[in-house]
Amino acid sequence: MSMNVGSADDDDEGTMNSSINTTPLVDVMLVLLIIFLITIPVVTQSVKLELPKETNVPTQTKPENILLAVSKDGDVYWNTRRMPDIEVLVAELKKESVKDPQPEVHIRGDQDARYESVGRLVVACQRAGISKVGFITEPPPKQ
Repeated sequence: MSMNVGSADDDDEGTMNSSINTTPLVDVMLVLLIIFLITIPVVTQSVKLELPKETNVPTQTKPENILLAVSKDGDVYWNTRRMPDIEVLVAELKKESVKDPQPEVHIRGDQDARYESVGRLVVACQRAGISKVGFITEPPPKQ
């Protein structure tokens, strides 16, 4: 921005220049435009995946299925029996995993349960050699 500030006696420069120099503004805008043009394609690129579709299949309850539940406090239940710790659960699951056909494990988690508690059950099933683990949820309300 340039402006001539001087006394009225100073006639060598003439009148006051009150125009705004827009060159720095244009330079900044061009730099921002270039930055956005470079970064936008990087942000929008992603690995091409085919995500699974949501399915709502009714539970087929069989007597040999194992029903595990996690309360909001993190307590684990085998049907209605409370399991004291994960090691006891893994030992019980190992006994079940050698059966032929191997039973499925259905996990019911309280809505307020921590993900960590449900994750521990999945890891326990994996350690025991259970190959089929499913999650039981409540269907969404019909509208």
